[in-house]
Amino acid sequence: MRHGSVTYFDEHGKPYLPESVPLNERGRAQASAAGKVFMDEGLHFDRVIISGLPRTLETAQLVLEQTRQAIEIEEWPDLVELRGGKLSAIADMDLNDAFVGAFEGMVPEHKQFLGGESIGELMDRVYPAIDRLRADSHWDTVLLILHGGVNRAILSYALTGQRLFLGNLAQTAGCINALDVGVAAHDWVVRMVNYSPPSQLQGEIRSTTMEALLAQYKRFREAKEQHKEHK
Repeated sequence: MRHGSVTYFDEHGKPYLPESVPLNERGRAQASAAGKVFMDEGLHFDRVIISGLPRTLETAQLVLEQTRQAIEIEEWPDLVELRGGKLSAIADMDLNDAFVGAFEGMVPEHKQFLGGESIGELMDRVYPAIDRLRADSHWDTVLLILHGGVNRAILSYALTGQRLFLGNLAQTAGCINALDVGVAAHDWVVRMVNYSPPSQLQGEIRSTTMEALLAQYKRFREAKEQHKEHK
């Protein structure tokens, strides 16, 4: 899964600290809806793994509340989201590329996310973690509650069997992806991608998460510039 929806910017476009933002009302509803899907399907999780960021923990708790499972939630910091740089250090002319460039087409490894971590650095920590999980034969069904960028890395790995990052794999907040894995390294089957229980066809969504966040942040920058001019 991807964690449920959060609010990254306030009403004026000023960014919150991304490491600490909780789920918003919509995000809590998405997490509960996903949990109900698992409950209705009779899925039993042997393990639940999150990145450790509050939004993944809260999503996991709401999912397990619906499935009525008492299970230890494991934190794997290697699976934390792409780490962005300092937004204020990004020039206006570079904002579009900084926000959406890491999620367009087959993304080169040197491409940075928000002027911070590169796609190559993301794969350097995510792929060994997934290999380690797959090498452990003591589970049958595991629930990973992670992030848009991390999920894209995992899905890209499963679909291609190579060190590639497919940026155009949509990951709506609270979405479910279903994968089967076998013993052999190439033995992956991607059964379902980006299933969103509250909005199955997602017809009301016409922009990506990063496009929406870019628009919010641009409003903040514009307001700051206007304030400077009036001083």
